Amino acid sequence: MTESKTLNEELLTIIKALTNKVEKLERTVYSKDSILRKAGFVVSNSPTPAIDNSIGGVGSLPTTDVSNMDWSEIHKMVEQVEGN
Repeated sequence: MTESKTLNEELLTIIKALTNKVEKLERTVYSKDSILRKAGFVVSNSPTPAIDNSIGGVGSLPTTDVSNMDWSEIHKMVEQVEGN
């Protein structure tokens, strides 16, 4: 049980770090004076990655569509997973 809990804690830490990085990147890309958009490096109709949770792994993960969520909602969901 301890090994499983440690693995879950490590995965949660990784998810939180990635969430923060994506949030910062999104702010950079969508800022009004963003050099990335002005230079043409960012396009608005890029493909969306997808993941299939049903194959193998630790177990099925709850799937939630985060594409239309606000960052505060995503942070709240991560806190609920942490048990806070």
